[in-house]
Amino acid sequence: MLDERKKKILQAIIEEYINTAEPVSSGVIVENYDLNCSSATIRNEMAELEHLGYIEKPHTSSGRVPSAKGYRFYVDELLNDEKISLDEIQYIKERLEFKVNEIQDLTKITTNTLSEITHYTTVAIGPDNTDDIISDVKLVLLGNRILMAVILTESGAIKETIIKYDEDITENQLESLNYLFNNKLKGKRLTKIDKPMEEYIISSMSDQVDVIKPIIEQLNKSLGETEEFYLEGTSNVFDFPEFKKIDAARNFLSILDTKEQVMEILNSGFADDINIHIGSENDREELRDLSIITFKHMIGNKNFGTIGIIGPKRMDYSKVISVMKYINKKLNEELNDNDTEN
Repeated sequence: MLDERKKKILQAIIEEYINTAEPVSSGVIVENYDLNCSSATIRNEMAELEHLGYIEKPHTSSGRVPSAKGYRFYVDELLNDEKISLDEIQYIKERLEFKVNEIQDLTKITTNTLSEITHYTTVAIGPDNTDDIISDVKLVLLGNRILMAVILTESGAIKETIIKYDEDITENQLESLNYLFNNKLKGKRLTKIDKPMEEYIISSMSDQVDVIKPIIEQLNKSLGETEEFYLEGTSNVFDFPEFKKIDAARNFLSILDTKEQVMEILNSGFADDINIHIGSENDREELRDLSIITFKHMIGNKNFGTIGIIGPKRMDYSKVISVMKYINKKLNEELNDNDTEN
């Protein structure tokens, strides 16, 4: 266990390195932090911290940088998670004041807000809608030969798709199709329609198979996508010196390019918790130079999606965690308000 002086020195090293991306010397600590210690004392303490594995010496510098172990101790024991300004609080409030009919965009709005405030790359998956019950099916003509099919669920999720035809669709056909699809699908779970959709629909309107089949094909495709995937701030990677080398940047971008891998990362945390994986704590070799912070937004047993930040180990953990906690608080307030109104 570290004594109080070592903790203060370690905290100073980590926060200085986060701010400057430059290895930290004892002279910098003496100059920038009021620790009431001489330069010699700080050098001795830094040597001990290095021996214990909390900091390490880069090959090209006489200063020290935090190790993954040092970052972990900082996050668990030293972090001040109130690093959020009044302007940022107001901005988050404005972005997250949504109406009931905007709930399906909740994860997307939150992902964008988090990236804008922290300046890191943010990834997210929306809620898994596999158990959602269909509450309404709407078919709308966008033109004589273009039809939009929309499925609404009881949780507020929306699935929509566009179908183009070679012949005109009449208003009478549209009215019949709306009645038919609602009559057959309303009240059923998205993934528990126990027969192929064709059996529900086409047998009832066999004279309009050419109109119905494209709708069914597109709806089936849309229903198969039970989780939406969001990515914000990809270009932010180039703002960090860790990614100036082409190999590091290419590795980072290739991780983001693999949807299955990102979803595995996001699904690895625990519900109702902010989960932090630093460097070698990540299982995959390609993630060893990165830190990943995620949180699942849950109200009761309802999952409203998982959001994560991927960045260098030299991440501003205090800022990210402060913003995540406040966003999570506002989401709970907004969703509970909407539930009360309904």
